[in-house]
Amino acid sequence: MAKTKSKKLKVIPLGGVDGIGSNMTVFEYDQDIVIVDCGISFPEDDMLGIDLVIPDFSYLEQNEDKIRGLLLTHGHEDHIGAVPFLLKQINMPVYGTKLTLGILENKLTEHGLMGGSHLQEIEAGDSIKLGCFTAEFIRVNHSIADSVAIGLHTPKGVVVHTGDFKIDLTPIDGAPIDLHRFAELGKKGVKLLLCDSTNVERCGYTASEKVVGVSFDRIFEGCDKRIVIATFSSNIHRVQQIINASVKYGRKVAITGRSMINVLRAAERLGYMDIPEGTLIELSDMKRYKMEQLTLITTGSQGEPMSALYRMALGEHSQVALGSDDLVILSSSPIPGNEKLISHIVNELLKRGVNMIRDNAMDVHVSGHACMEELKIIHTLLKPDFFMPVHGEYKHLKSHAMLAADLGMEENRIFIPETGKPLELSSKKAQFGALVPCGQVYVDGYGVGDVGSSVLKERRHLAEDGMLIVTFTVDLQERLLLSEPEIISKGFLYMREQESLVEDIRALAMKVILECFGHGNRDANSIKNKVKDAVASKLYSKTKKKPMVLPILTDISL
Repeated sequence: MAKTKSKKLKVIPLGGVDGIGSNMTVFEYDQDIVIVDCGISFPEDDMLGIDLVIPDFSYLEQNEDKIRGLLLTHGHEDHIGAVPFLLKQINMPVYGTKLTLGILENKLTEHGLMGGSHLQEIEAGDSIKLGCFTAEFIRVNHSIADSVAIGLHTPKGVVVHTGDFKIDLTPIDGAPIDLHRFAELGKKGVKLLLCDSTNVERCGYTASEKVVGVSFDRIFEGCDKRIVIATFSSNIHRVQQIINASVKYGRKVAITGRSMINVLRAAERLGYMDIPEGTLIELSDMKRYKMEQLTLITTGSQGEPMSALYRMALGEHSQVALGSDDLVILSSSPIPGNEKLISHIVNELLKRGVNMIRDNAMDVHVSGHACMEELKIIHTLLKPDFFMPVHGEYKHLKSHAMLAADLGMEENRIFIPETGKPLELSSKKAQFGALVPCGQVYVDGYGVGDVGSSVLKERRHLAEDGMLIVTFTVDLQERLLLSEPEIISKGFLYMREQESLVEDIRALAMKVILECFGHGNRDANSIKNKVKDAVASKLYSKTKKKPMVLPILTDISL
């Protein structure tokens, strides 16, 4: 009798393992799938015109009937930002804590999805049944409230996904990470650990968020300037501490930045913030107060173009002008890749005579991610059979793999993931399987997936070498060229300096068109292609550049 092939648990990263952002992991067993997180990432410098990058959902669309739900670890963009795009393709229940769903509701409303979405609120400590899976939610600390890890009980054992976390024993909301539950799971046995790798290269422990509150108190005391603090809109504990310091020293607080306003409204409505009545004022009311009576909380800590701080730095904000009477605090650390943007804003602010605090030594920011010693604690408590580092660039994943090996884990039990490559777990073994459909999908305005690699290649071509347009009017029926071609250069030739080359191109285009007519050629596309090839070749021979050549033929015989 033939032996039945045993089923395997598949763990498939669709994002979050080849850079910071687009976190998304699929867990599949037989006829059931659950998804953990669905985030965005921001475009690289060479992704011209792209607004957002989201994971490719093709594999999920192919297996839509198996999906039992989406589990969210917390409310950051790189973990929930792509949820509206996923729900437009596949309707499914979404599980998250109160604040996470509160932030998500704003996004779904913007996308017109609130009416048909099934949002299920959970609390740390809850468990839910999803097909053959049981998911439990474990309290962790992070730079946003209501963050959880996921303990996924599967037919092949328990899988723990930490989400983003740190070990903060004195958090602002008084609810520390549930290390006791991690220890319990470790005693019972953990099959696989997926763990945050962001700060694995940093020694020691991440400081408590309360450290920042002490620093704010020290800075606010005796300050005779308007205090402008840029931070992440989702870090409501940070914002609460700014408000506390402002109230203590008699300052009114104004908020600017759309995402900051939306998150604070949700947090206050859901009871996550305590803002004394009369503390908040509108931007337009700031002129009624002295500078030393004001605090301004703003977005733009990562130098994002068109953010509130960016517009202030360039003098383009309609209601706020910064100068020597302002103290600007960057209460954040640069996300990898944003260093140039932040440096640009800092330079522009300093040109305006603004006083600045942005040094880590001033303790105006602490990370929300676990450093090396905290990661060791989680590994030691859980004692997993297998380990897969997640959330980071390759260097982070590799360093985390080495940390696990230093703690005694055999190297053949450590798997550095790749996007779309399933880790398949049987009762005793784990190995990588065949790649599933995966990749990045570009969001450009309202278009999702409309911009592919060929369009980006054309945009880079235009950005690097410019464009040359050759327009000409013909009568194809009579095979007549009715006027000399017109040459238009965009981002390539300075006409006054290159008049002789322009005339050469015009003459060459005329020659090619007339030769086509001489051979009886009346095909518009054929003529345009011949003009394009000839002009491109001429330009390269003269300039060693390859601008995009666009021939435009107008046929009056039609």
